[in-house]
Amino acid sequence: MIPLSPRPLGNTGIQVSPLGLGTVKIGRDQGLKYPNRFKLPSDREIRTLFEEARTLGINFIDTAPAYGTSEEKIGKLLPDRQDWIIGTKVGEEFSAGESHFDFSGAHTRESVERSLRRLKTDYLDLVLIHSDGNDLEILEHTDCLESLMRLKEKGLTRAVGMSTKTAEGGKRALALSDIAMVTYNPSHTGESPVIDLAQRAGKAIIVKKALDSGHIAHEPGGNELALEFVLSKAGVSSVIVGTINPVHLRSNAHAAANCQAESASNPAPG
Repeated sequence: MIPLSPRPLGNTGIQVSPLGLGTVKIGRDQGLKYPNRFKLPSDREIRTLFEEARTLGINFIDTAPAYGTSEEKIGKLLPDRQDWIIGTKVGEEFSAGESHFDFSGAHTRESVERSLRRLKTDYLDLVLIHSDGNDLEILEHTDCLESLMRLKEKGLTRAVGMSTKTAEGGKRALALSDIAMVTYNPSHTGESPVIDLAQRAGKAIIVKKALDSGHIAHEPGGNELALEFVLSKAGVSSVIVGTINPVHLRSNAHAAANCQAESASNPAPG
């Protein structure tokens, strides 16, 4: 397999692999919607996963404070930080089996500073607001995004945006920031207009739940077809897929590479 080639993350100047590694499963095993139970992996298993990702051409790691001990494990186990694009989030915390949210400016700053310590880095490539569903309220009536913009000005992060839950929130996030992370898969296309807007505006789109939190895997050819569906959509920079299984990671990377090769042989008309 030819390693995945990076794509521009909108107009941020950042290049990301079309397949990104979601890391909720390396740090949290409670309160999730995956169809199958799993055990948190050992440090050795996490290192193997990261090594496999790098071999496949994956350079993008997605994490969040709400992912349990994910940030700490990445900081401890990820090799050669300079070779990776690391994105984390602010706003959602997870403790005692439950999520709670804080979108205040003070908490936003504290969260980013804590992520820097946990990840053992002096900068983050991107930071997204981890929405609770009230996208417009957060963007327009809290100082969360404003605080992220100030942190960007200070060089603590290279790009900012929001992981949204609504099409309206995605559109507003694109108007106010660099990136929208949206849900998009064959059974959920309601946020397609956000991707179309990003394509026109030169903004960045990251797709989450492309495999419907693992449920698509139960359908024949489900993962491959879903990844082809998402990655062939103009405007998508990268798809985040969470796994702790190197075999699954390799299979998903093969599907992404096939889509990449098909796009190269059938370029969109200019």
